Amino acid sequence: MSMPQPERKARSASSRGASTTPRQYTVRTRASQSAAAHDAPAARSAQPQGHAADFSAYRGWRMLLNPIWCYHGFALCVFMLMVFGLVMVFSSSSVSMVAVGATPWSQALDQAKFCIIGLVAFAVALVLPYRAYAKLCTPLVAVAGFMQLLTLTPLGVEVNGNKGWINLGFATFQPAELVKFVLCITLPKLLVEVGKRHERGAPTHIKDYLWTFGTYGALLVLVLAGRDLGTTMILVFIGLVAFCFSDFPRKWLGVLAVGLAGACVLFAIMSPNRMRRILATYQGCSASDMQDACYQVTHAKYALASGGFLGVGLGNSREKWNYLPEAHNDFIYAIIGEETGFVGAVLVLVLFAVIAWCMIVVALRTPNRYTSMALLCFTVWIVGQALVNIAVVVGILPVMGVPLPFVSAGGSSLILCLAAAGASMSMMRSQPQIAAERQRS
Repeated sequence: MSMPQPERKARSASSRGASTTPRQYTVRTRASQSAAAHDAPAARSAQPQGHAADFSAYRGWRMLLNPIWCYHGFALCVFMLMVFGLVMVFSSSSVSMVAVGATPWSQALDQAKFCIIGLVAFAVALVLPYRAYAKLCTPLVAVAGFMQLLTLTPLGVEVNGNKGWINLGFATFQPAELVKFVLCITLPKLLVEVGKRHERGAPTHIKDYLWTFGTYGALLVLVLAGRDLGTTMILVFIGLVAFCFSDFPRKWLGVLAVGLAGACVLFAIMSPNRMRRILATYQGCSASDMQDACYQVTHAKYALASGGFLGVGLGNSREKWNYLPEAHNDFIYAIIGEETGFVGAVLVLVLFAVIAWCMIVVALRTPNRYTSMALLCFTVWIVGQALVNIAVVVGILPVMGVPLPFVSAGGSSLILCLAAAGASMSMMRSQPQIAAERQRS
């Protein structure tokens, strides 16, 4: 019965701010005695959230809601996709490289170089504090807009009807990938600033969003000018998510969504080539389409069908022998399904599903409005583009020419996707539990 007495002394000393204060009650000394007494229950309940003991609250299926688990799970999935993509780029491109007189390793070595550059971009984006991205929005918008404008000059390079690349002499660069990154960090900032003005009691006027509309519309028009409908659709998705999760009036959101969707439909109708692909996808393929609009999708389905459950084995694809165009780029998922089978194809889907889950969980548990919205925009870009690419390969959507993030061959996409992953992890660190865990470790 004599043991509780020292404990009461320690607690009374704690309330006086003595040097013998136990660690778990140090938060009380930062305010007056009355405020500490009033806030004591809240302080005690909030204290464990940044501590290792916080893991005790996430047991069983609740581990899926653990922000710390999501933070590390996101990074693991990104690097797994990058490494797997490097292997599949080599496997899917070796035959075509030999066919043009290059070594079988040519495309894979180029992809490895892009991986290294992308990892540097990832590290830089990760080191930058999340507040720095809001400050970099204006110069990045200018750079992205200027580079996208260069695609319409003689420096622009046209590929498969889309003029969306710049010839840098030693390589080509697709500025639209930078535009995606810029919009993911710029639209949330502009919308949050408008929302703060409305929180102070200012009435809502459409003119408050003129700068937001102008920035978004200018970048969208520049990408559309290069006739890249696939990338434009991704930018539309990013914009709709940003406006949807902001304080943008809902009565205007519907008008914006209809307007953007109508612009994409009009843009598709104006192109006979796109209309052929759309009609071939949803009305069936004629005999002439089998060698034209339906050729890629048909051979992609051949690849997926021949893969079976476990696949034909790495390197043993038949469709990569110049039957399937762009086997290492936009249609690499078909080769994945052929060589690794149903198991490998589902594994890729699971990895992207984990990425989406982790980003959404952290976004919804982050008190900072800007980082929460930016994380959702990055989710739509990375995971939404992956779903569009896979839907094209299996024939659900017409051919659009968007790569599979982290997996498809191509430097612009890989580097900017890794930079987006680094920026996402930097913003995840604003989540209280993740921040506290990093400080503790």
